[in-house]
Amino acid sequence: MEVPYFRPSIAEAEIEEVVACLRSGWLTTGPRTKQFEAALAECVGAEHAVAANSCTSALHLAVEALQLAPGQGVLVPTMTFAATAEVVRYQGAVPILVDCDPVTLNIDLEDAGRKLDQLRQGHLPLDVPLPVVGIIPVHVGGLMVDMDALKSFAERHDLWVVEDAAHALPAAFRKSTQHAWRRAGENTADVTCFSFYANKTITTGEGGMAVTADQKLADRMRQMSLHGLSHDAWGRYVGGGAWDYQIVAPGFKYNMTDVAAAIGNHQLKRAEQMRCGRETIAQGYREALGTLPQLELPAVLADRVHAWHLFPVRLRLDRLSIDRNAFIEQLHKCGVGCSVHWRPLHLHKYYAETFAWRPEHLPVATAEWQRLISLPLFPDMRKEESDHVIHVIQDLCARHAV
Repeated sequence: MEVPYFRPSIAEAEIEEVVACLRSGWLTTGPRTKQFEAALAECVGAEHAVAANSCTSALHLAVEALQLAPGQGVLVPTMTFAATAEVVRYQGAVPILVDCDPVTLNIDLEDAGRKLDQLRQGHLPLDVPLPVVGIIPVHVGGLMVDMDALKSFAERHDLWVVEDAAHALPAAFRKSTQHAWRRAGENTADVTCFSFYANKTITTGEGGMAVTADQKLADRMRQMSLHGLSHDAWGRYVGGGAWDYQIVAPGFKYNMTDVAAAIGNHQLKRAEQMRCGRETIAQGYREALGTLPQLELPAVLADRVHAWHLFPVRLRLDRLSIDRNAFIEQLHKCGVGCSVHWRPLHLHKYYAETFAWRPEHLPVATAEWQRLISLPLFPDMRKEESDHVIHVIQDLCARHAV
């Protein structure tokens, strides 16, 4: 049997809506995009939503709107995808890489504090001290960071917060059973950014969204998402709309198309249903693989609603006769697709050469990534597929146990 790492869940409603969009004659940003923005804002409890053509674009719009400037620093987890840090570089600013918590793999706020101290003392591998102005947490795999603790940290250090929630729709956290759940995007940051890439929890093929409670930030992000045009330009193709426009800033071409939003509007309606489907598969993995001494399974916290975008297992390499790479090769030979999330940023050539980051600067992430494997997890996964993954892993652990 061949089990893919991911297979998108596309229903007939999405297909029919795309066809209707094509027949409508309105393909780029238009009524379906506006509908998607309004629906997403309602879904996560946000006041304003700005659609973009990717989460990377949304993150860039966010840091630009917050006036991130050259010569400033931003705290960024090293355990993340390239986009989280590269939008900081787009602005000429510097990502200050932070280690991960060994349990959740999310950003370690204690290490963030240490990095600020080390930066002030000149102990980080950077040419000059930098004023640090912001922090960008990432909810790894869909397990939320404690955003209350992060907000307190940000306030102590006078930092803005841009939440990389690419994995976290829908996801939530709470302080205790006595407190209400708070969703990612429910005023949990200055700006929260979601991803709708092909393999995310909902998809538009390519796409993203920034949400905020701040009208000025929303206005700036919307304006900069389409060449920095004056607001009059948004309605210039609608009957009675003004044909003239002004460029008020050198903006970007980051707008979402109505074709993409046509998919997103129906995906969003099924977001919780698909989350529950992934959760069921994750529970099956946990029950079947939880007793294997060769594996460490992803954390489950009682005060979190997990989006289950990923199911990352960590190999206990001291109990196996093969390493992570060989284990992946064996999975592939047995028809199991898998991935690794992620090679930490400090272990990439660009960050090592440009900023002289070394493995010893971020020891937890350095060690953890060498034993990480993300297993197949998608809402339409059939039981025979998840059973095949389980049986292959059980067999590999038994054959290579030490």
